Amino acid sequence: MAERQTYTVLLPFPTGGGHWSSVGQQLELLDVEANALRSAGRLELTSVLEADATPNNPAQTATIKKAE
Repeated sequence: MAERQTYTVLLPFPTGGGHWSSVGQQLELLDVEANALRSAGRLELTSVLEADATPNNPAQTATIKKAE
């Protein structure tokens, strides 16, 4: 059975039924479910974001500003 992984929302997207995700929300998704959203820059693996959470990381700063 496929395992779900925890992803963090970078840009809100519709989740169905008129509901939207919110920035910083953590979702447990299958890789198949997350693939297109990752490609569009709407979410990223939480473990990747935590590994990149070094002070003054330009890539993370740009992602956060883009999400706002």
